[in-house]
Amino acid sequence: MNILVTGSKGMVGTALVNNLKNIRDNKNQTRPYISIDEIFEYDIDSTLEELDEYCAKADFVFNLAGVNRPQNPEDFMKGNFGFASDLLNCLKKHGNKATIMLSSSIQATLSGRFGDSEYGRSKKAGEELFFDYEKETGAKVAVYRFPNLMGHSRPKYNSAVSTFCWAVANDEPFTVNDRSTELELLYIDDLVEGMFDLLEGKEQHCEFDGVETVLKVDGRYCCVPLTHKVTLGEIVDLLNEFKEQPVTLMMPKMPKGSFAKKLYSLYLSYLPTDKFKYALKMNVDDRGSFTELVHTEDCGQVSINISKPGITKGQHWHNSKWELFIVVSGHGLIQERNINTGEMVEFEVSGENIEAVHMIPGWAHNIINLSDSEDLVTVMTCNEIFNPDRPDTFFEPV
Repeated sequence: MNILVTGSKGMVGTALVNNLKNIRDNKNQTRPYISIDEIFEYDIDSTLEELDEYCAKADFVFNLAGVNRPQNPEDFMKGNFGFASDLLNCLKKHGNKATIMLSSSIQATLSGRFGDSEYGRSKKAGEELFFDYEKETGAKVAVYRFPNLMGHSRPKYNSAVSTFCWAVANDEPFTVNDRSTELELLYIDDLVEGMFDLLEGKEQHCEFDGVETVLKVDGRYCCVPLTHKVTLGEIVDLLNEFKEQPVTLMMPKMPKGSFAKKLYSLYLSYLPTDKFKYALKMNVDDRGSFTELVHTEDCGQVSINISKPGITKGQHWHNSKWELFIVVSGHGLIQERNINTGEMVEFEVSGENIEAVHMIPGWAHNIINLSDSEDLVTVMTCNEIFNPDRPDTFFEPV
């Protein structure tokens, strides 16, 4: 299959092309029914001769080209309707009935609050042009009315989320006029998966009732239903939480598929390179060091412990706290003793054979570096963040 992507250098186009290449090159094997031979990339700096060549060869067309913020309002119609007309005429010239997708907008919904705008009217005109083309040629047309899109794009342009991410990541000022303003957002990765569904003929259809999208098997439009409705205040609060993570070590809650999980990935993409790395507080003494790496609200903390040769650490027990010791480098011995029964167990551990060992509540425990020359490096997870006011840690030699 040969695929043409117009608007290939825009936010959606860039993400789509990158991921189409992953399928073409067998780096992504989650879509075995999609076979790609060539990907034709067309953008504002491409030539009409290239467009003509691509329209002759394409088996599938993603039309993502369009304008969002032209200098003159009348350029909306020229950029969104005019190019669409040129594209379809070029396909007709070659008798090419390739399936074609149109990237439209909920602002084309004339009964919606954005309908009465040059942008909305240009999108609506483009939609009707495509539907007429479908009737005339019999080619399959898939018109998507996207809500606000959320992906890496130029800040201070057409995405408030991108602007906020960039500003928070780069310590730049920004303004939120109304924290209660709600946005419906479609994340770029979900959009791309929706385009893969379209390539496989599994796209979802919908209709618009003037207020929201309604899934409908025989709907005139296509949609990607995985959207998130969030307020500007919620977005900014999450971003500020993300920004503090290197200081607090607290990882925000990011359940699978959540808006927070997607926003955190987007936020990181705006970090300046000098923020890719941040320092951690190492608690160092003659025995080695102990460094907390990550805190979580629900699952405690993760730390790294380094013990110098011959050193014994631990020698304590807990009432309810439990830990996992995972030696990743060196050679050591873990000892545990039940403080009530005196039962004792020992585990020889090594970075050559990585294992996890439970430190059980009510069992005194230690870890001994058996090497005469190498440090013992242990990853330690604990079910709670250490609280010096209630440490639940009591000295007791094993």
